[in-house]
Amino acid sequence: MLKEKKMLHTVSEYLHNAARKYPEHAALVDSKSKLIYADFEIEAGSIALNLIKRNLFKKPIAVFMDKSVQTIVTFFGIAMSGNFYTVIDTKMPEQRIRKIIETFQPEIIITDNSNFDKAKSMFDAEIISYDTAVNVSWSELEISAISDAESRIIDTDVLYVLFTSGSTGIPKGVIISHRSVIDYTEWVTETFGIDSNSVFGNQAPFYFDNSVLDIYSSVRNGATLHIIPTACFSFPIRLLEYIRDNGINTVFWVPTVLCRVADTGVLAHCDVSCLKKVLFAGEVMPARQLNIWRKMLPNALFANLYGPTEITVDCIYYIVNREIAYTESVPIGFPCCNTDILILNDKNELVECDEKGEICVRGTSLALGYYNNPEKTNEVFVQNPLNSMYRELIYRTGDIAHYNSLGEIIYDGRADFQIKHMGHRIELGEIETAVSAISGISMNCCLYNSDKNQIVLYYTGEPSGNHIRKILKGKIPEYMIPNVLNKVSVMPLNMNGKIDRVKLKEMMANS
Repeated sequence: MLKEKKMLHTVSEYLHNAARKYPEHAALVDSKSKLIYADFEIEAGSIALNLIKRNLFKKPIAVFMDKSVQTIVTFFGIAMSGNFYTVIDTKMPEQRIRKIIETFQPEIIITDNSNFDKAKSMFDAEIISYDTAVNVSWSELEISAISDAESRIIDTDVLYVLFTSGSTGIPKGVIISHRSVIDYTEWVTETFGIDSNSVFGNQAPFYFDNSVLDIYSSVRNGATLHIIPTACFSFPIRLLEYIRDNGINTVFWVPTVLCRVADTGVLAHCDVSCLKKVLFAGEVMPARQLNIWRKMLPNALFANLYGPTEITVDCIYYIVNREIAYTESVPIGFPCCNTDILILNDKNELVECDEKGEICVRGTSLALGYYNNPEKTNEVFVQNPLNSMYRELIYRTGDIAHYNSLGEIIYDGRADFQIKHMGHRIELGEIETAVSAISGISMNCCLYNSDKNQIVLYYTGEPSGNHIRKILKGKIPEYMIPNVLNKVSVMPLNMNGKIDRVKLKEMMANS
């Protein structure tokens, strides 16, 4: 429908290419609708026209919609118009929504009919209804207007702003450009062999950067993306049945979901041999549950990906190609293509083998900073201390890691998860790895109660506290064994599906 360009400057060109090559191929599927690529392009173009007619370019646009096919179409429509988006989950607490809006200051808010009244009551900005916006016919002049808008976009323009939790309670808006997402998507495509036969099963919420891999890798390759109903993730057998019934062959999930499936034993009762690629990121993947998956799917590719939102999803990856002992940390591996990883010690020197340091990143993947927050930006996007000759920014992740004897990067935890206890420096992640290896443990999380000088373990699973202590005595030093062990029936999870450390800290404070 629109002219093909020779050079890739914007992610919307992924959609134009897919619509031209695979017009009838299923692009997006959710529990209510299914969209082929030809219609995907038309509906995204309709969204773009609504913004172009308002003379909006390089402006912030908020998307206030439930997780759906239409949400992804809106992302591409905004990108096509030369503007940039943030997504606001309709189920977020109202206080957080208002803080995001206060920082982002959107020109327009796009919603759907089911959330229109709620949006009207909450926001002062102009509201556009998706359902109305896409119900239009295009003229040749309007097609030309979209092409003109896209021709003005350069690859360093902003594509999206994703808000992460801030230590001050104010969400931080991470600014990501078209160039960074294109660079990442091309790497994903080549590394994991994504093509038009790929069928993705999406788990990550769209305000969580893991969803970027699902969305843009699918569209780049004319693949199919299934938005798996959220309810399936509460019932492992239903989740696997959805995978089986829809022929899903590629997933990128948080380890918590994979662990829950592994621990329930349902992998033995539902054939999901259609799964060929199992990628995971966002938190530590215990080796024990990983090995259960690998045993049940011996021909599948398993990969551990690492990266904060500030470096466009992932910057380090590890394709599991050897046996991983239960007591071993699953490596995060090696730098992604076109990304440089610097692990720096306290003296800002590169670490030696087995020496721990902070993971720092340089390359195209780096965010443009934090939206409307230059002070916080300047704290972590800093001059490369190894280069004094010209300006070269790196991102300091605050994560600690080291190289093992195989040259693999091993994640050791957050810098702020390192504690001083009984005169010893301790990485809480090391304790969690040891606990994860104990048979019968499903999930666990270590905290430090500084008021009482106690290491506190929360866990789900069968073993008693005494049994855990007995096993740990043979695995870690005495001073690292948790002082308090709390068995909980259900581990609290945050909106991204990760263990909710904030909730656990509240529980610890009230105990």
